[in-house]
Amino acid sequence: MMTELERRKSSRIYWASGIVSICGIIFEVLFGALGSYILGDGVKQYTITISLFLTGMGIGASLSEKVMKRLILTFIVIEFMIALVGGLSSFFIFGLTAFVGDTATAVFLYSVILLVGGLTGLELPILIRKANEIGVEINKSTARVLFSDYAGGLIGGLLFAFLLRPEFGLVTTAFLVAIVNVAIGIWILITFRAEIPFFRILSISAALLFSLMIGGALFGEEIAFSFEQKMYKDPVILSEDTNYQRIVVTKEQGDTRLYLDGQLQFSSSDEYRYHETLVHIPMAVAEHPSDVLVLGGGDGLAVRELLKYDSLNSVTLVDLDPRVTELASTNHHFLELNKGSLKDKKVTIVNDDAFKYLKKAKNKFDVILVDLPDPNNESLNKLYTWEFYSLIRNHLKEDGAVMVQATSPVFATEVYWTINETIEKTGLVTKNFHVDIPSFGNWGFVLGTRHPVDMSDVSISVETRFLSDRLLTSLTDFGKDEDEVITDQDGNVVKMEPNTLIRPNLIEKYEKAWQNY
Repeated sequence: MMTELERRKSSRIYWASGIVSICGIIFEVLFGALGSYILGDGVKQYTITISLFLTGMGIGASLSEKVMKRLILTFIVIEFMIALVGGLSSFFIFGLTAFVGDTATAVFLYSVILLVGGLTGLELPILIRKANEIGVEINKSTARVLFSDYAGGLIGGLLFAFLLRPEFGLVTTAFLVAIVNVAIGIWILITFRAEIPFFRILSISAALLFSLMIGGALFGEEIAFSFEQKMYKDPVILSEDTNYQRIVVTKEQGDTRLYLDGQLQFSSSDEYRYHETLVHIPMAVAEHPSDVLVLGGGDGLAVRELLKYDSLNSVTLVDLDPRVTELASTNHHFLELNKGSLKDKKVTIVNDDAFKYLKKAKNKFDVILVDLPDPNNESLNKLYTWEFYSLIRNHLKEDGAVMVQATSPVFATEVYWTINETIEKTGLVTKNFHVDIPSFGNWGFVLGTRHPVDMSDVSISVETRFLSDRLLTSLTDFGKDEDEVITDQDGNVVKMEPNTLIRPNLIEKYEKAWQNY
């Protein structure tokens, strides 16, 4: 029969197991988010993170067999080590990225994942053994500790996704979670004070570590911001995390640039070349361009070009991240560029996934503009598939036109022509364009219509800075090194296969194409 003191101690063990599991799962998804942001390809980074973390937990669980004495002391030391390593992880990763590059950053990140996973794997067996030592039956202690662990895992995942990442960012979140780990260590230290040697030394260490993590939570992001600044050419004037991505805006001598998850979206010095090509060609090709759908383009720059047309009746802009459209509607740097386009009464903003929107929508459009980020991860890849383009075709009027930004035919030739092949497989007739944009390089677009188009009959009817009738046909001429006929090292012609949800071949091609740029 357990005494009241033993019952209280066992209860605190269960609470501790639940809380540290919350911290563990937050660190796990935090590492995945860091890998995704710094190294790209979210699916790959989360897969590596989960694999390494679980492997570490397995190693830790195995090593726990050797811990037979001073269980609580070991647990407290583990908590302090997790706090130190996990708390400083984001801070150091941003620093490494700024000063030594991606390879060293990846090695450091993966080592941290394995180490924190190993320490996490040590925790539970030790707590189970201690609960059993107090007097709880082994089957009950195991079940209760595991229940606390699994329930804590759910809470941790939800906290990270809906509170910590969007509200505090990656650096501060790591320090905040570390503070909880230290606090749990201190709580258990006080609870089991009578049986812990080196109590004074541990108390001083705990106080110093707690102070370090508090300092990191208060000032770490500001220092890390200076690290992040080195990742960009120009001074960073805005940097924040949303539920979907990291937004960074830079500005230098009048050149404003938007980056999403580290990828350049536009430069104000030459964005007009991109957006005029994206918008005015399909608007000139469509028979009656009055109702337009824009997928992506939350910065409002494509909409700015659309509003030049008197024939325009409505613009529906679908962008996943409400923070991007909010900035485009309120931030003076964006408003200066988009002329307040998203505030126009003709414009309807829908914050939704483009794929889901097309599946639900019933209406058809004269022009559809696909202004989405490049397919560098699984979530974006689905927006470059046969299934997605088939949905677009179904929402396109008989005499309408769709224009798709399709990355660079010079730097990613196979990617560009795979996108073209995928659109063609939906039954649309394609025509290919490319334009030089200094901040991007040579950039490609694919026009899709239900009937063939003769560009010599097409005329631009609105004022432009770059595009002209005479220029239209020249944009369809491709050099030999960017042409549709692609050969391998042996001189064999590479057959283009469409990109589909079942066979997503575009991501691998994209990674291979851009790895040296």
